[in-house]
Amino acid sequence: MVNKKYILLAGVCSALALQPAFAQESAPASWTGRDMTYRGQSYDALDTAYIPASRMEQQKQYLNHQYAFPAKPRNMWELGINAGVYNVFGDVTSKTPFTAAKPLNSVGFGATLRKALGYSTSLRLQYVYGMASGFDYRTRSASGELPWSGIPAYQTMNGGKIYSNYKFTSHELTLQLVGNINNIKFNKAKNSVSLYGFIGGGLMAWQTKISTADKNGAAYDFSKVPAGTQQWKDRKATNDALKELFKDGQYESVNRKESHSMMGDNQLSPVLTGGLGLQFKLGNRVSLNFEEKLSWIGSDLVDGVQMQPAGGLSPDKDLINYASVGLSFNIGNKKRSVLPLWWVNPMDHIYNELADPRHMKLPDPVLPDTDGDGVTDQFDKCPDTPAGVAVDVHGCPLDTDGDGVPDYKDKQRITPTECQPVDVDGIGKCPCPGPECGTVGPVGCNLGAGSVCFKGSSAKLSSEAQNQLANLAAQMKTAPTCKVVVMGNAGNSKVQQQRSWDRVNAVIEYLSETQQISRDQFIFQYTGGTGDVNCVMYRSAMPGEEGPSNLPPPHPQLGTKK
Repeated sequence: MVNKKYILLAGVCSALALQPAFAQESAPASWTGRDMTYRGQSYDALDTAYIPASRMEQQKQYLNHQYAFPAKPRNMWELGINAGVYNVFGDVTSKTPFTAAKPLNSVGFGATLRKALGYSTSLRLQYVYGMASGFDYRTRSASGELPWSGIPAYQTMNGGKIYSNYKFTSHELTLQLVGNINNIKFNKAKNSVSLYGFIGGGLMAWQTKISTADKNGAAYDFSKVPAGTQQWKDRKATNDALKELFKDGQYESVNRKESHSMMGDNQLSPVLTGGLGLQFKLGNRVSLNFEEKLSWIGSDLVDGVQMQPAGGLSPDKDLINYASVGLSFNIGNKKRSVLPLWWVNPMDHIYNELADPRHMKLPDPVLPDTDGDGVTDQFDKCPDTPAGVAVDVHGCPLDTDGDGVPDYKDKQRITPTECQPVDVDGIGKCPCPGPECGTVGPVGCNLGAGSVCFKGSSAKLSSEAQNQLANLAAQMKTAPTCKVVVMGNAGNSKVQQQRSWDRVNAVIEYLSETQQISRDQFIFQYTGGTGDVNCVMYRSAMPGEEGPSNLPPPHPQLGTKK
């Protein structure tokens, strides 16, 4: 059994490990780096930088509201090292790992490489080198055990009684399926402690030796060893005597081979393994692990003793135990990979969308427009405008020349000021000075301002928006030298920038292709707007204001489908 002082030492280490872990859990949810980017999230689910090319199509469908689930992000690998106590649960008791006579007995060392398959499962490759040794305070019959039965001296010495001992060494390589669920939190964003279980299999190269002679090659004289009993004092006296007897540390004989699968002096056996572990997150790169693992190779000779005679089939198979403490390191570029997914809470993105939507589709507001002119009743100063009549931003029929007769009734749409007032048909009362009378005269560039809004993430113009733009087109046709600035409201993300570009382009394409307005009359600006990110604003260009009528899309791979 392991000495109590080592158990106490492990408990102290656990207490020290909890302090930084819980201190981190109490940190405020804020911008603290790329691994905790948005409101305490482990990563921003809308950021395509974390998505590999193989899953980018799913991410695009999610961003465009064509699929309900975001793509799994690229996440880091975990590389671990560990050391601990290595024991055999069998017929002969393993001894403590550190003794004056035999230092570093019953210890193990290992390394792991782990990769997440999802938020709750991962694969882990583990290598462990272990060595265990021990001896038994209870006597056994020399005639019933090999190789003791082949040494004549032991048939007569001490009444044919011997004390079993062994030294076991192994190299174990296994692939394990690891499961954890405590990262899925419903009441907080992240976890700093991970409880996991694992099961797996692989191969073990192992060797068991026993010591049958002292350093001079003579048989051990067990007659000087006091007989041990179940009483603790008697058992301790026996153990102390055997420890002195076996202190030469020489193991001469290899135990009987059970199979023909050999690797040098080692037997090669399939191994099954399983266990539990507790992992404390010390930071975004390092974690502390405590783990308990059992391995089974289906042999009763791991401790050098078989309960039944040679050739028998013993149901009492030995188990190998490895209790370890280790450090794990997250490996990867934090600008392209999130933490291993067993540290990421998949509920975090869902709850943040509910609290402050950035991607969620919200119901369209119901704004009544009785006359269908594109101006809602709340702001419509002329609520009874006939269908199809171009209106201004106040919902009143356009009156280009300001003569008091709306354009749809005006038989002389551009009446010179000197010819006003006009009659009921909008015709002026001054004599015509020449052939230019009745034609379009100089018109100012006061085309007004307004905004066109879109639904969800779409760049498709609604019928109301088309009516509104038709009114704008009617005004622009009377002022072919005037320009209109069309401005989008782009956010910080790549998706929002591309979406703003798509919407500005949709407005200009409708006016130029459907309403036959020259594209040269537009100034294309997909950034700089304020207000609702789902709206595109337009206004008359200021005197001398210039700008491109078209711009290349900033992120065409994230284009919004109409």
